[in-house]
Amino acid sequence: MAKKRTHSPSIEDLATEQCNPFSADLDTKSSLEIARLINSEDAKVAATVERALPQIAKAIDWIARALKNGGRLIYVGTGTSGRIAALDAAECPPTFNTSPSMVQFVIAGGPRALGLPVEADEDSRKLGEREIRKKRPSKKDVVIGIAASGRTPFTIAAVEAARHAGAKTIAIANNPGSALEKAADLAIVVETGPEVVTGSTRMKAGTAQKTVLNMLSTGAMVRLGLVYSNLMVNLRQKNSKLTERALIILERALKVDRPSAQKILRRAGNDLPIAIIMHLAGVDRRNAEKALASAGGLRDAIENAKAQSGTAKV
Repeated sequence: MAKKRTHSPSIEDLATEQCNPFSADLDTKSSLEIARLINSEDAKVAATVERALPQIAKAIDWIARALKNGGRLIYVGTGTSGRIAALDAAECPPTFNTSPSMVQFVIAGGPRALGLPVEADEDSRKLGEREIRKKRPSKKDVVIGIAASGRTPFTIAAVEAARHAGAKTIAIANNPGSALEKAADLAIVVETGPEVVTGSTRMKAGTAQKTVLNMLSTGAMVRLGLVYSNLMVNLRQKNSKLTERALIILERALKVDRPSAQKILRRAGNDLPIAIIMHLAGVDRRNAEKALASAGGLRDAIENAKAQSGTAKV
């Protein structure tokens, strides 16, 4: 039996497609007036995202659980939504030293769509199904479909296929009651309303999407123990800027001066998490590596290493 399709509203009925009365006669404004208008509209995004925090928190839990158990986070989007998703996925390895396979993206039109308009592909359900199936989603994974309108055929079909394959699915949309919302297990709806330039959802809608993705990926990585306090301790020093940042992080985490931080980092083979464990737990490099490998994150590793070395508080 064919799957029943959910009716999508006409695009002209969507809140994100309405004319914004605050930006009427935009083309008659001065540069400062234009900047003020855009800034005042962008200021509304945070309050809109705040209303979706319970759903965002639930999504963070799902993602963290999936990644902890060897699953993946896979974003799906087209146009602006796909490019924002690709950016968030690409930033996870340098920020948290994760494998590129842990957070992935699917964008209509493939990688060339990151720099070129390939908008025609977003109308194809067949392409959406095909591209997500290439990723072989399973019950271990979380797949997130992102679309400002919530009615993009490519993204809806990809989410439906992923859900059918057993993956947990999440929708991120900027209009309520959409087909994408109904296709997913969980919906994060951020109602950003009319744009300064009518229909240009790369603006407030895109800002809201980026804000939500920041929360999802960062929240999940924090839950996985890849952040210590609020420090980006899992970075790898691949250039001079990152080496400088590693030393700053070490100074703050261990409350030591620069020469001490340099010495501690050298003893740890330039491995920042290992340096922190060695210093705070009073163990050698081998035992620090062993503690980190068996722990659920850096803070757990420090406590485990302390217990093994007898330096834990009693």
